[in-house]
Amino acid sequence: MITKANKNKARLKRHLRVRKKIEGTTARPRLNVFRSSKHIYAQVIDDVKGVTIAAASTMDKELREEIKNGGSVEAASKVGELIAKRAKAQGYDNVVFDRGGYLYHGRIQALAEAAREAGLEF
Repeated sequence: MITKANKNKARLKRHLRVRKKIEGTTARPRLNVFRSSKHIYAQVIDDVKGVTIAAASTMDKELREEIKNGGSVEAASKVGELIAKRAKAQGYDNVVFDRGGYLYHGRIQALAEAAREAGLEF
């Protein structure tokens, strides 16, 4: 019997394939994105030191009051603006975008474009 392919397993394979090629350095950290059905999370990570520089998600108190549904494109845009603001406050303007194995579409695209508009370069 053929079993249905596990979507998350396939995403993790794609993510590992992408992670072999990109690395966040101290000068240019990695903007990592994780998406669940209800929320979206973003982190700016220095892979050399193994440190998270900045983080934002739809679960942050600042955003919970503004957004009603954490799984929407609008919520992803707000997270993109917030992560850019927090990364710039730490002194980072350039990052490497890690889409986490997800398609560059919908919420992932909205987060990336909002971060670019807020001043992050990638």
